[in-house]
Amino acid sequence: MSELTTYYLEMLDRGALQAKAGPSNFAVSILGESALEVNRQFYQKVGGDWQWTDRLKWSDEQWQAYANRPALATGVVTVDGQPAGYFELESQQGGDVEIVQLGLLPQYLGCGLGGALVTAAIESAWSITGSKRVWLHTCSKDHKSALKNYQRRGLVVYKTTEE
Repeated sequence: MSELTTYYLEMLDRGALQAKAGPSNFAVSILGESALEVNRQFYQKVGGDWQWTDRLKWSDEQWQAYANRPALATGVVTVDGQPAGYFELESQQGGDVEIVQLGLLPQYLGCGLGGALVTAAIESAWSITGSKRVWLHTCSKDHKSALKNYQRRGLVVYKTTEE
């Protein structure tokens, strides 16, 4: 049995989105450039429980180079005006938009916001000019509901790898 299974999911048609609305106190903001502190803090706080470690040793310069790229968009979701989660979108060649990171802060897990967060990320990805495909990957170490949530929103597994 493998230790890690990675699932690659995609959506090829905006009409495939099975949206889930957030509560009335749920809002989404797409940040402009210089969101590096937002990206860094959310990466650390959201990813702490899910073994997100790749960027933990990054210098300020590495974070700045990453976060200030024109290809990157950062979305922040709030509940009652308080930050609850985020997502990072990367525009790629050929009209692909990758949902690079996505997650809720620990205190918002189990509150029924995951579907609204994924919906917000997918809608934001499709709103990027020239988008033809939205994709992401998740793994067996992610939240137990992550894969099902992505599939319920209309993303389809196109590849699976095991390590």
